[in-house]
Amino acid sequence: MADQERYMITSALPYANGPIHLGHLAGAYLPGDIFARYCRLKQRDVVYICGSDEHGVPIMLRARAEGISPQEVVDRYHAMIKESFEKVGMSFDYYGRTSSPVHHQTSRDFFEHLAEKDIFVRKTDKQLYDPEAGMFLADRFVRGTCPKCGYEDAYGDQCERCGTSLSPADLINPRSAITNARPVEKETTHWYLPLADFQPKLEAWINAHPEWRPNVLGQIQSWFRDGLKDRAVTRDLPWGVALPEAVARAAGVDASGKVLYVWFDAPIGYISATREWAAQQGDPDLWKRYWQDPQSKLVHFIGKDNIVFHCLIFPAMLMAHGDYVLPLNVPSNEFLNLEGNKFSTSRNYAVWLNEYLEKFDPDSLRYTLASNMPETRDADFSWNDFQARHNNELADILGNFVNRTFTFISKYYDGAVPARGALDALDQEMIEQIARAAVEVGEQLDAFRFKEATRRFMDLARFANKYFNDQEPWKTRKSAPEKCATTLNLCAQAARSLAVLMSPFLPFGARKLWQMLQLSGTPEAATWEGIADLQLPAGHRLGKLEILYSKIDDAVIAEEVQRLKQALSGANGAAEAAEVEHISIDEFKKIQLKTARVIAAEAIPKAKKLLKLQIELGTEKRQLVAGLAEHYRPEDLVGKTVIVVANLQPAVIRGVESQGMLLAVEDGGKLIVITPEQPAASGKPVA
Repeated sequence: MADQERYMITSALPYANGPIHLGHLAGAYLPGDIFARYCRLKQRDVVYICGSDEHGVPIMLRARAEGISPQEVVDRYHAMIKESFEKVGMSFDYYGRTSSPVHHQTSRDFFEHLAEKDIFVRKTDKQLYDPEAGMFLADRFVRGTCPKCGYEDAYGDQCERCGTSLSPADLINPRSAITNARPVEKETTHWYLPLADFQPKLEAWINAHPEWRPNVLGQIQSWFRDGLKDRAVTRDLPWGVALPEAVARAAGVDASGKVLYVWFDAPIGYISATREWAAQQGDPDLWKRYWQDPQSKLVHFIGKDNIVFHCLIFPAMLMAHGDYVLPLNVPSNEFLNLEGNKFSTSRNYAVWLNEYLEKFDPDSLRYTLASNMPETRDADFSWNDFQARHNNELADILGNFVNRTFTFISKYYDGAVPARGALDALDQEMIEQIARAAVEVGEQLDAFRFKEATRRFMDLARFANKYFNDQEPWKTRKSAPEKCATTLNLCAQAARSLAVLMSPFLPFGARKLWQMLQLSGTPEAATWEGIADLQLPAGHRLGKLEILYSKIDDAVIAEEVQRLKQALSGANGAAEAAEVEHISIDEFKKIQLKTARVIAAEAIPKAKKLLKLQIELGTEKRQLVAGLAEHYRPEDLVGKTVIVVANLQPAVIRGVESQGMLLAVEDGGKLIVITPEQPAASGKPVA
C-alpha cells in the first residue's frame, strides 16, 4: 500500500433541487468515473467521492412553492440522483450528503479553525429584511420589477426575462418572495474570506501547473487580472450549516439565523464524505491519508461554472487551514448542448438521466458522451449521433467482432479456444496492437483526454475486425488449419483484452463480455498491465454467445427528436423568457388561435408528463397531446374551454398524434391552462 500512487478523486456535488440531465453527466461525473475506474485497474490507491449538495436558497424556494420542508425536497432528489448514478454505472466509493450530521460538524470545525487563526474579516452593513417573516432576505428571496425590461417578477440577482444581472437594490418596487411584504434595510454582520490576501500564493500555485487545461487557466487568469475580492462565507438563512456559536460569541454577534454560505460548506462535503467512508471502513482516521498526506493526489472533476470555486476559493480555504493538500489538477469540462440548443429545464428541453435509463442502455450514453466530451470547448449531443455511435461502433464494430469470434469458435472448435501455432506478420501486429492500445489509452487518460482515449480504445476493436477479415479463417479452416486456429486464438485473446480496456468506458458491456468468456471475477478486478498478456490458455471453454449491443431502431430515435422539438416550440405549455425575436403583424395573423372544449382526457401509458385530450373545435373533433399530467388530473380538464393553436402542423408524441397545441402559462413551476374569462362557444377565433 505504501508504494501505491494515491488518488483522492471528487466529482462536483450535484445540487439536490432536481434530477440529473446529460449535460451534468458529461461535465463532472462520467470523466471522474472513467478516471477512477482506470486508476483502480492501474492498482492505484483510490478513493472516489461525491454526494448531494443540499443547502442554499433555491432549495428553500422549491420547498416553499411545494408547501413542504427543505429536508423533504433534498430527501427526494438525493434518492433520485443517487439511484440514477448507480444505474448509469458511477463507481463512487462513497456518495454522501451535506445535510448529514458529520458534514455539519466537519464544516463548523473547519470554520472555527480559520476563525481561530484570525483569517476572516467581519463586515457590518445593511441588507434587506422581511419584517413580517422576521428574516433577512437572500437575493433570490427578493422580487420586483426589472429596471431594464420592466418584467414584474424579476429575482434580486437576475431578471429571468432579459437575463440582466441585478442586485436587490436595483429592483423597482421590491417585495419579499416569502410574504410579499416590502423589505426594509437592517444591519447585519457577516464573515468574509479575504481572497486578495491569498492572491499571490494562489498565483504561484497556479503558475506551477501549466499542464492544466487552457480553458481553466484562462478563466483563472481573468479573475487574477480583475483582482480577487473579499467573499462572504456566512448568510442569514434558516436552512444550512449553523454558524458556530463560539465564533459568534467571541465576535459579540447573535448567531441565531446565521449559516455558513453554501459555497463555503459545499466543497467541505468532499472531506466530510471521505470521513464517513473511512468510518465505514472501520478506521475513522483513514480519511487523513487522502486529504492531508503530501503524497496524495487530489483531482476535482467539475463543470466550467464551478472553476472559480474549485481553483480559487476552495484552495484558498485549504491554504488558510494549513493541513490539507491542494488539487493536482481540476479538469473542468465546458458545456454540453442539446441538438444545437442549450439545455432548458424550465421548458423541459433536456434529456433527464433517470428517464433515459428507462429506455436505453447506460453504456450507449457513456460511449456517446465520452466520444464527444466537451473538454476544452462546448460540445453537442444529438439523438442521431447517439444512434450512429451505438449502431455503427458499439454494435457493428465492437459487438460484431465479439459475435463473429464466438460464433466461429463455437461452430468449429466446440466452444474451446484453439491453440496458437506459428505467428505470421499480421498475427504479430495483432499482438502489438493490443499492447499499444493499453499504453496509449492509459497515456490519454492520465492526461485527462477522454475523447482521444475513447477513440483509441475503439481503434483496437476496429483493428481486430480487420484482422479477422484479412486472415480469412473461413478459408484457412480447411486450407491451413493451424493458421486458422492461431487466428481464432488471437481473436479470443483480443476479446479478453478489450473487456478490460473497455471497462472504464463501458462497464456493463465489459462485464457481459467477461461472463461470456467464462472468466472468474469481473474485468474491474483485472489489471491494466495485464491487458497486453495473452492469458486465455488453449482449451479454455467460452460461454454462451449473447448479443453485446442490439441496434436501435430509427423510430425510437425519431420519437426522442420529436419530443425535444415539441419542448423547444412550447408544446408542453412552458415558455422560457429569453431574447425576444419580433415578428410582424402579418406573421402573427398566420397563427389561428381558437377556443376549444375538452370532451375527454386520459393519461398516456409510460409517459408520466403527458395527457391525451379529445377536444371539440366547433363542429370538428381533434386530439391533442399536452404536458399537463403533473399539474392536472384528466377529469379536472374535461369540460374546460381552452385556447389552442388550430393550424399547427400535426406531430407524433410518444406514438400519439397531436393535432394542435393547447396554451398554458408557467407560474412558480406549475402549468396553468389558459381559459376565457367569460363562457365562450368552441371554435371561436381569438380576436
